Amino acid sequence: MIKSINIANRNFLSSADLTKEEITYILDLSKRFKKNELNIDLKNKALGLIFDKSSTRTRVSFQIAMARLGGNTVDLNPSTSQIGRGEPIKDTARVLSRYCDVLAIRTFKQSDLEEYAKWSTKPVINALTDLEHPCQALADFLTIKEKFPNFKDVVLTFVGDGNNVANSIILCGALLGTEVRIACPKGYEPNRAVIKKALEIYDDKNLLKIFNDPYTAVSGANVLYTDVWSSMGEEKKMGKKDLDFSGFTIDNDLVNKADKDAIILHCLPAYRSKEITDEVIESEKSRIFEQAENRMHVQQALLASLLS
Repeated sequence: MIKSINIANRNFLSSADLTKEEITYILDLSKRFKKNELNIDLKNKALGLIFDKSSTRTRVSFQIAMARLGGNTVDLNPSTSQIGRGEPIKDTARVLSRYCDVLAIRTFKQSDLEEYAKWSTKPVINALTDLEHPCQALADFLTIKEKFPNFKDVVLTFVGDGNNVANSIILCGALLGTEVRIACPKGYEPNRAVIKKALEIYDDKNLLKIFNDPYTAVSGANVLYTDVWSSMGEEKKMGKKDLDFSGFTIDNDLVNKADKDAIILHCLPAYRSKEITDEVIESEKSRIFEQAENRMHVQQALLASLLS
């Protein structure tokens, strides 16, 4: 029996917007949706998608999640709406929140997302910003939970850029009591404010570790996780970053330094042979495509919770 927790009409802008109990509730609800044990009808509800960045998994998983709940989705393309012509966020948010029951926004600046939340009268969900990707983190920890039920027994090592995904993993890990290790070249560490916030959340501050050596970071780890080295909008930096991240590829040699039962995660899309090898993606340890599927289940649980 899942203990009921009320997060209706809340914004979800950061992993830190939820408590440990609320994350646990969302993950448990996600498992029930995945097993087809729940039937929640939101047929009169509408989800608005505002995506300033391209998307495959986030866009489709939100659309399918809402459809499975019986609701409707309106996909607002900035290039074919007034959003792309520079209409102020405060105007867009106030109008769309009169049409839609919830807004999922993928944009560049976290401050723009916060501006939408300020003016919207309906819940706003972070579908990715340059600072965080909290919906991804929920799917990540659901995937981890399917293999390792107790988060406090898990060592999660993220190898790569200290980007939005790394930031949300750090915050979610802090709330769940998971040891999180970040392995990145010098100068590519996660956001300092995020690290500070995580250390305030952790009961044991020694559970967050930053390394510049991937081999040290993955030693004995239960979960190895990576992402692209150059995020959307960083195409001009790709050549330099590829050089800077030399030696940070998750390959069989690195995997062999982890725990023998370790699993592999990647939030996709992947540059095979850069941040991760093809053979690791296709290995028995890989949970990458289960992780991608879980985006749909956690977003179904999140939408049901915010709108019920």
